[in-house]
Amino acid sequence: MHILITGGTGYLGSVLVEHFLAAGHEVVALTRSPESAAKATRAGARPLLGSLTDTALLERAAAQADAVVHTAADYADGDDAVTAEAAAVAALTRGAAKADTGKPFIYTSTNLVYGLDPAHSREEDAELPEPGLLPSKLVGERLVREAAGLNGIIIRATLVYGRGGSMLLTSLIGAATRSGAATYIGTGDNEWSSVHADDLARLYLRALEHPVAGIYNAAGPQQFTFRELAEAIADLTGTTATSITIEQAESAMGPMAALVQSSARTPSRKAQETFGWSTSGPALLDDVRSGSYEVVNP
Repeated sequence: MHILITGGTGYLGSVLVEHFLAAGHEVVALTRSPESAAKATRAGARPLLGSLTDTALLERAAAQADAVVHTAADYADGDDAVTAEAAAVAALTRGAAKADTGKPFIYTSTNLVYGLDPAHSREEDAELPEPGLLPSKLVGERLVREAAGLNGIIIRATLVYGRGGSMLLTSLIGAATRSGAATYIGTGDNEWSSVHADDLARLYLRALEHPVAGIYNAAGPQQFTFRELAEAIADLTGTTATSITIEQAESAMGPMAALVQSSARTPSRKAQETFGWSTSGPALLDDVRSGSYEVVNP
């Protein structure tokens, strides 16, 4: 299968490329710079120099591919981000749909589209709050759902971890190292779901090879609290897990504080039942405490 991927040299994208190639597929990775192109080449993919603003290029490349995976993401919430994502996804879906053969198209979304209210349903058919935390993702999802002539698959991933990556985790580890304290807000008993990058890549591969259009959550079976995460980071960094107030968190983190004190238990039964998907990666807390994140804090 000839797979076009955007964001193929990023954190998740690079893991996806590795899994796609290992399964015998050919991968073309959209790259924005010669440095990214060289990285894609080293990984075994064929680089396609361009950006998400090159809509003619995106449409042409998607038309030539057997499958499209969109992982490039701008997590800004302004009008420019929404407009840019809408233009890129419209071009990709338009190109992918030209053959009218039900070509697989995977759109990478996030469980953050459910919002921060812990009482709000996180089942895939739940009505989403608008404009929401990430209006660009709502626009992208809508374009994929409405596109005719392709198998549109939307994956709403929870916190992705593993291989020493994830901006949230590496930021928290860095902050603990600098300050001498791994912090959590209040009691820190708010829970999150998470998914290992390699497990998520296996879901993408199954969805590409046996596509069934729809929306799918992606989460591992184990929940974690932010106090537990702070304790794991403290063990990793040789610091102390420390409770702070919401006012202190807002002063240090800004709007991110609301996210870090939220709770999000996200089910993924639909992905398991549809694609026969299961997870096998190490638990997040184990990976942080004594696994791949030792590279982040050697």
